[in-house]
Amino acid sequence: MKMKTTDNSIHMPLLGFGTLIPDADATISATRDALEAGFRHFDCAERYRNESEVGEALQAGLAAGGIAREDIFVTTKLWNTNHRPERVEPAFEASLKRLRLSYLDLYLIHTPFAFQPGDEQDPRDQNGNVIYDRGVTLLDTWRAMEHLVDDGKCRFIGLSDIVLNELLPLYEAARIKPAVVQVEAHPYLPETELLEFCKEKGIVFLAFAPLGHGIKPGPLEDPVVLAIAARVGKTPAQVLLAWAVQRGTALLTTARTAARARENFDIALLPEDAFDEISRIQTRQRFNQVVNTGVPGFIPKVI
Repeated sequence: MKMKTTDNSIHMPLLGFGTLIPDADATISATRDALEAGFRHFDCAERYRNESEVGEALQAGLAAGGIAREDIFVTTKLWNTNHRPERVEPAFEASLKRLRLSYLDLYLIHTPFAFQPGDEQDPRDQNGNVIYDRGVTLLDTWRAMEHLVDDGKCRFIGLSDIVLNELLPLYEAARIKPAVVQVEAHPYLPETELLEFCKEKGIVFLAFAPLGHGIKPGPLEDPVVLAIAARVGKTPAQVLLAWAVQRGTALLTTARTAARARENFDIALLPEDAFDEISRIQTRQRFNQVVNTGVPGFIPKVI
């Protein structure tokens, strides 16, 4: 399944594999399993500290499966400590090298928050508070991202963990418009207004945590979702992923096993009444507070 924007600028597989996996060996095996299950869209990040393992798995998997580089779509993200314009290209090149690629399909600003520049990904003061960089704007960073596209090193650029009121001024000022916006989205956090804006502007809305990060209680245990899963003969995860696709979003899942990767890739359209039932769920909950701080949840701290 592929998604394209209204201006035909980007073709991206709807179902993406997220690589936020803390263990190096598990990253390699899960990435290989996802490739074998049919995933052709891989979402990475400098912040995950495992780009090298993803690159190793992709190279081995492509060779073993006779798959061409052009048949996969690879994304990675610029971390908050590299928002200064002079740091953008070196950070990009370092990610590219770790991933063992000659170009990237998509490069995202991981969050709209700039942290103190340097090698420490999580800079804190003596009180444990994040040290932000007030000397750079999001537009400054975006201009440097645009140069990567100009130079042919990156096909598309976009943003992650951004809210609509932060996206609007950047969109208006951008010379190269964002191709993708990646945010948490699921029935408990539908982000309807942002989704409609993206559809209007031809931006791909890429939902992460479409299963609610697997946190309990969450959408996977919602009575409406459970009832529909039983009715249509699919798992609750497959129902939630189908709902996400049917509302016009691309999505990311992270499967640790080959069986789960195959399950997440095997989705079918829901009956219209089932889709509407899920859309009417009233529970509202955000599971990842990264949009408020720039600090992503669910990334293990390195001791």
